Amino acid sequence: MEKRVMTDSKRRKGLMAASALLGGVLVLTACSEGSSSGNDESSKKSQAAAVDKAAAEDASQAQIAISPKNGATNASINNAAKVTVTKGKLTQVAMTTAAGASVPGTLAADGTSWQPNAQLERSTTYKINATAEDTKGREAHENASFTTVSPANSFIGNFTPEDGSTVGVGMPVSINFNKPITDRKAVQAGITVTSSSGQQVVGHWFNAQRLDLRPEQYWTGGSTVTLKLALDGVEGADGVYGVQQKTVTFKVGRNQVSTVDASTHTMTVTQDGKTIKTIPISAGSPDNPTYNGQMVISEKFKETRMNGATVGFTDDDGKGEYDIKDVPHAMRLSQSGTFIHGNYWGAPSVFGSANTSHGCVGLADVKGAGDANQPAAWFYNNSMIGDVVIVKNSPDKTITPDNGLNGWNMSWTEWQAGSAG
Repeated sequence: MEKRVMTDSKRRKGLMAASALLGGVLVLTACSEGSSSGNDESSKKSQAAAVDKAAAEDASQAQIAISPKNGATNASINNAAKVTVTKGKLTQVAMTTAAGASVPGTLAADGTSWQPNAQLERSTTYKINATAEDTKGREAHENASFTTVSPANSFIGNFTPEDGSTVGVGMPVSINFNKPITDRKAVQAGITVTSSSGQQVVGHWFNAQRLDLRPEQYWTGGSTVTLKLALDGVEGADGVYGVQQKTVTFKVGRNQVSTVDASTHTMTVTQDGKTIKTIPISAGSPDNPTYNGQMVISEKFKETRMNGATVGFTDDDGKGEYDIKDVPHAMRLSQSGTFIHGNYWGAPSVFGSANTSHGCVGLADVKGAGDANQPAAWFYNNSMIGDVVIVKNSPDKTITPDNGLNGWNMSWTEWQAGSAG
């Protein structure tokens, strides 16, 4: 037999071929493994999707809604905060301030809504966490946070008369806003005044911050008047919103109108059209006459101080021409300082015969306001805020309608012209 010997060169060639073959196997193996990894990743995604789908199918059907929306600013302090649910019932609602103070609320009997019990605070951030269950007992959760309107971005109206009060037939509804109103129409639309007498009531803007409302004639005696302020969320000026939502009622008493005749120095008091008393008076002197016109009693003081310096009556030294610290039975008729009041410092003979005051209407009285038999005491005790006092035959001009609650000195046509409605 022939013995063959493998040379070094042949051996090297054989090894190279084997290496190449092995390398090919390795490459093929690597490609095969890479393809398998891609399939696994796809499988994982499919499995995750299946899990998500199953979770979604098992999720609570209860749908919770919270208002105001999360992140809201300038939210109302009245009825804005509310939690509702459909396809389920609320099981827990927690409302707190940002500082952690709890806000009490009430869950509706049917479990579908929740609201706070009281008006919210302005410039305050609130958080609401709500939980509900569907018919299968599966829970749903919702959270929200909002901030209520700030004082700088809100307005209120200070009104008269007060809720539950009884007033005279001349008492208008007078509202003074704490910020200028530029959208008078929007604000007036949120204010309604109605009377059980059926009288038409119209508003009149004296300026950007004062709105008075009244009927054409005095209120009907014995009627009930209702004021509704629906100003919550009303934009009265750019970025300034109303926050009031309130209903006020007041009663109108007997019809009392008192007429002061400055020329005859008398006052005739009528109730429901009948004269019940005639009282001697002393009106403003020729140098300081009393305004003419229809004036409404807006304040009553059993005793008060009157200083001439506060209304422009001063001596050369700048001090008041008078300063009486205990004027009895005083009732305000104008914002500029016109009163009808008791007078104990004047001679009894002036009442009914001479006009001597600085513009007020004076009635005989005693110091200390302690004698009920005095004319001033009788008139004070038989008068109420809202009663009308008419002054005539004085050498002065008619009082301006916005000086006190005295819009009755404007014709009905003029009054209606000042309405934004």
